[in-house]
Amino acid sequence: MDETKIDRAAMGRLAKSLAFICGAAHPTTVALQTAAETGSERDIKAARAAFLKLKPTERKAALAMLDD
Repeated sequence: MDETKIDRAAMGRLAKSLAFICGAAHPTTVALQTAAETGSERDIKAARAAFLKLKPTERKAALAMLDD
């Protein structure tokens, strides 16, 4: 996930995947949900940064759940 743009709907789905993997109260899950709801550049940037800080296995698992 280098410079790939993720639309608001995808962020919402990604938040649901992370809620399953990391928990609904996980800071990254909350950041993605907020970004999906508001769509503001600041929230999107924060959610992307938080997502990239996750363990690689957690990122891969969440992205794999989007493919289904």
